Amino acid sequence: MSEVVTGDAVVVEVRVAQMPSRALALIIDMAVQMTVLIATYVALQAFFLVTDTALFAAVSIVLLVLVIVGYPVIFETVSRGRSLGKLALGLRVVSDDGSPERFRQALFRGLAGLVEFWMFSGAPALISSLVSQRGKRLGDIFAGTIVISERGPRSDGHLIMMPPPLAAWAATLELSQLPEEVATAARQYVSRWHDLSPQIQHEVGMRIAAQVAAFVSPAAPSGVPPHAYLSAVLAERRRRDQVRLAQRNGMAPPVQPGPFPQPGPFAQPGAYQAPPPPGYQAPYPPTTPPAQQYQPQAAQPYQPQAGQPYQPQPAQPYQPQAPSAPESPQATPGGFVPPQ
Repeated sequence: MSEVVTGDAVVVEVRVAQMPSRALALIIDMAVQMTVLIATYVALQAFFLVTDTALFAAVSIVLLVLVIVGYPVIFETVSRGRSLGKLALGLRVVSDDGSPERFRQALFRGLAGLVEFWMFSGAPALISSLVSQRGKRLGDIFAGTIVISERGPRSDGHLIMMPPPLAAWAATLELSQLPEEVATAARQYVSRWHDLSPQIQHEVGMRIAAQVAAFVSPAAPSGVPPHAYLSAVLAERRRRDQVRLAQRNGMAPPVQPGPFPQPGPFAQPGAYQAPPPPGYQAPYPPTTPPAQQYQPQAAQPYQPQAGQPYQPQPAQPYQPQAPSAPESPQATPGGFVPPQ
């Protein structure tokens, strides 16, 4: 494994292609090139049998350059870093920052390959690959590229889990148009989410989420952070892949794990809650029960007793009370006498 630093300062682990696989891919490419050269040379001999010898030599040289140099340049540019041999062995040429190979880089590698493989029988490429830590040949050094393996065993140390609040929404997603390159970038971002600074988390997350949203529908619910959106998309994509694989093998679909086995953006199930700011302390829980609301009782109407007529009570005349004599102060316990 080798680490690649992208343009957004994100460290991504890639699997560098080994020497045997690169050599076998080169043999396949050279066999294809030799077959095309022999077939076209035989066709040209029949066509230019009655023509000028100088014209035949000029056309042969142009054809030789196109097959030897143009074949890897055209294939690697169109297929984003894969020739026929690399495609057969699961290899890909990428830039040093992990971005896809460009035409300029493919042209540098093609011209260097003419010298390395066809003029010196691959000796410069072998020596350079043994010296370089990433197995780079001269063409890779000049072009700023690296050959990686896409079929190697992947370490799934960080299992991306489905955020429970987004499970119902994720089940309705249309994921057939999502490219593998975009999904890989999203997976690497979510796996490295805790290692990034808050600013990089937001900026890179918004950029990758916008790329994913261009191929995925329907849109995410309002207020969902980027890492939650990407986690839901990737978890649903993995679940559907597992279901298809189980159906193809005649097995029961796998059961999704309930608890989260390791830390992640959603370490505990439940409704999503934004992380508290630094230094935040939760308030104390209330210690007294809430007061019960007063509900007045309805007044009972007067019902006279059976057989007893109603007799109103005579009003008593008002008699004012005479003022009472002041009481003498009494001492309270402790010797304190209240004032008069």
